Amino acid sequence: MVKLANEDILTREVLDWEGVHLLHFMGSSCSQKTRIFLNLKGIDWVSHHLDLTQRENNTDWFMGINPRGLVPVLVHDGDVIIESNDILEYLEEAFPTQPLIPATSSEDVHQLLMMENDLHLDLRAISLRYLFDVEKAMRSGEELQNYDAKGSGTVQGVKDAHKAVELQFHREVRDNNGVPDDRIVEAANRFRDAFSQMESRLQEHAYLLGDNISVLDIAWFIYAARLVACGYPLADLHINLGRWYDALNENPAFHNEVQLPPPLIAWRDKQHEKFLQDGTRLIDIGNLVP
Repeated sequence: MVKLANEDILTREVLDWEGVHLLHFMGSSCSQKTRIFLNLKGIDWVSHHLDLTQRENNTDWFMGINPRGLVPVLVHDGDVIIESNDILEYLEEAFPTQPLIPATSSEDVHQLLMMENDLHLDLRAISLRYLFDVEKAMRSGEELQNYDAKGSGTVQGVKDAHKAVELQFHREVRDNNGVPDDRIVEAANRFRDAFSQMESRLQEHAYLLGDNISVLDIAWFIYAARLVACGYPLADLHINLGRWYDALNENPAFHNEVQLPPPLIAWRDKQHEKFLQDGTRLIDIGNLVP
């Protein structure tokens, strides 16, 4: 679990925060699943919204809380936990009522959350190509230098290697002036394989762990929703997963979290018309045919 050490935290005021605080962004997939988890558990929490479109996650203040500059971040009575799946597992242990991680399936859950986490950069790549304005998302060399210099640079008291992964991703997007086709093919194939595994779990049950909603349904629903918004043909490729997704999407606790703002929908639809004409939709580049 990525709980920060005292020396990792430069913004010292958070050490005095009492209760449950979440630093998050409306459109962040990891923030969305954390908010659903908190709300389904009935946990009272204080919201600290950061606008990632304005680079509020790269300020000295926030980088002093999370040296990786990523959301969400949980602060619970002065303890700082980063990485969304670690946050969910921490919350389950701290607030065991209304369980979303069954004790009998904890190891299974942990492994499947690791699989989900391993796909995060794939989700980001597809999102930048098919949902967000990549030109606005691209970071200049100066911005990347500032990001590299800010924060303690350590996680749990040791030099953090994850920051280099973030820098590499953003440099590749900048150097390629976007996300190239081969990266989309790789990401689409990885998601198709992962969703096929989820499909088999839903042959006899309503949810990924059986007959009750769990943290796995929350995590994979968020990924499914993002990919559907990008043009992934979920129901055509994975019949059971499509039914599962539709059922969860009727639940306001899930549906409301993944609604896109109207300006983004309009921008996306315009872009997707161009992709259709050019033959460069996600379904085309990723060869996502049944």
